[in-house]
Amino acid sequence: MHEELNNILQNVASGDLAPDRALARLAELQAQPLGFATLDHHRASRCGLAEVIYAAGKTPDQVVKITHELIARSGHVLITRANDDHADAVLAAFDQVEAGKRRRTLLVGDVPEPTGSPIPIVTAGTSDEPIAEEAMLTCRAFGQNTHRVNDVGVAGLHRLVQRLPELQRAGVVICIAGMEGALPSVVGGLVDVPVIAVPTSVGYGAALSGLAALLGMLTSCASGVSVVNIDNGFGAAYSACLIQQRLDAHGKDVSHD
Repeated sequence: MHEELNNILQNVASGDLAPDRALARLAELQAQPLGFATLDHHRASRCGLAEVIYAAGKTPDQVVKITHELIARSGHVLITRANDDHADAVLAAFDQVEAGKRRRTLLVGDVPEPTGSPIPIVTAGTSDEPIAEEAMLTCRAFGQNTHRVNDVGVAGLHRLVQRLPELQRAGVVICIAGMEGALPSVVGGLVDVPVIAVPTSVGYGAALSGLAALLGMLTSCASGVSVVNIDNGFGAAYSACLIQQRLDAHGKDVSHD
């Protein structure tokens, strides 16, 4: 953003850019209309993290067009909730695409290597993997390292106990579970950092497509647990990145080593 602004000012000063055209380009730095969408290029400056593409409800051509425009400004972009048609179109249009195993989440462009302390992404079971994948790629898009702790649900808590030291070194934990959604309460009672809980639509009939897990997490007796909506790995990762970025920026060492 700052580099583009500097280029506009230099071009006006040299006479290569008319003032009225400069005004139009300045407006586009914040909001660029495409007819079917208006891109928020100012979001990273305003909110700390850049705009992403929510693919659901958009045509493959629209997703590709938005991706082109956002990459031109920031170098890379995250696409969430893609279907196979979206994934096929993006993979055909761009050379640098990191697709999850299920191709629901796509990371497009030249993504810098992540820095900072890793954010643990904890899952209760393998069925929670699609949401964990969304959370992982979201963190990567925003420049954060992640650390996976897979399949440690309450049906076998000895598995979690074995991995506990890894969680106790973190600054924030993302915890993903379906069924009755008990795992975040357990984790929240064992660590002294924020736990962001993600209920998933995994479970038998009375799980009600994630509603049982959502209500269980909302009524957690562990005080440090906050809850996002069902299957919202993106929202959990976004919040975790904001927390971890602030910790890293202030040089906070939260480890107990």
